[in-house]
Amino acid sequence: MTKSFFDKLCCPFDKSELSIQVFTEKENNIIHEGLITCPNCKRLYPIIHGVPIMIPDAYREAQLEKPFFKKWNDKLSLEAKASLILEE
Repeated sequence: MTKSFFDKLCCPFDKSELSIQVFTEKENNIIHEGLITCPNCKRLYPIIHGVPIMIPDAYREAQLEKPFFKKWNDKLSLEAKASLILEE
């Protein structure tokens, strides 16, 4: 996912502006892994292998996301960690 693509996104639930935390990038500023956060509804959207996972809560693959959040736990903000605890 490119940063210019991110600039076009909004939260699919409440249409709020999103924030991003980049964990790894590839050539040409392609975001490979990172975390998109909605400051309004507190939802977290991981970027896994360049793909933002922004699907309805009922369809989210927890098994896909758990290894991601475990891998990047040390880089998550306190707010993001609190959101994860509340969702589990």
